[in-house]
Amino acid sequence: MRLQNQLENLLEEVQIKLSSMLSDLLGKSGRRILQALADGESDPGRLADLGHWRLHASKEELRDALTGQLRPLHRQLLSLYLDRLNLIESQMATLEKTIAEALQAHHEAVARLVEIPGIGVDSAQQIIAEIGPAAAAFPSAAQLASWVGVCPGRQESAGESSSNRSAKGNRTMHRLLDQLAHAAVKKDGCRAQIVFRRWLPRMGYKKAIWAIAHQLCRLIWKVLHDGVHYVEKGYEPNPKALKERRRRLVAELRRLGYQVELKPLDPGPTPAPAV
Repeated sequence: MRLQNQLENLLEEVQIKLSSMLSDLLGKSGRRILQALADGESDPGRLADLGHWRLHASKEELRDALTGQLRPLHRQLLSLYLDRLNLIESQMATLEKTIAEALQAHHEAVARLVEIPGIGVDSAQQIIAEIGPAAAAFPSAAQLASWVGVCPGRQESAGESSSNRSAKGNRTMHRLLDQLAHAAVKKDGCRAQIVFRRWLPRMGYKKAIWAIAHQLCRLIWKVLHDGVHYVEKGYEPNPKALKERRRRLVAELRRLGYQVELKPLDPGPTPAPAV
């Protein structure tokens, strides 16, 4: 963010190392300290007391970082930056409210999208704004993935593939799906995380994330175009995968000289309820 970079440059100029003490300079603790600096506070101890007690930095470290030489001109600039930041946040809140009101008619589509791992209300609204509430412009999931640019390209010459790089596609959806894929693989127990961990050793991090983005794109089309709900299966075994694994194990045993006859296990009698 350009404004945050300007704030950090100003603090560095006056030898205040606040950004090195806070994970988020514009978080609650950072905003309180910056506002106090702009209002004229110069005592490092009182400034350090404005930090949240859960900060990783100790009070002593904060005091050392906040010992700088802030002149009236610097305070004025800091105040102007903070005023601009408050204005931007106010305008963003107004726009978000306007978007929510405009998409009220499509609240069912938004509700279905947020069932997909990694997708929140804001991202669901962005998706609908880009491709529509029913993805009607795209007859198939493959066409949507091609338009977004999350499917492998096919550049062939004389029957041989020269490149499988994805097309640039729609920049907004391209960037959004990348963020959604990173969020989805962090959700414990979801299918996206399971598949990502399976692909990671073979494909590497970037390609595996991009493959998850491709899957999410196809899921989004299915949910919007067909009006269905996403059902999270998590670690539930895939019947097709189980059948294939069973076939491989039987073949391996026969190759080792065993005669294999598969019989389903008897679940046994149902235990009597306790009295």
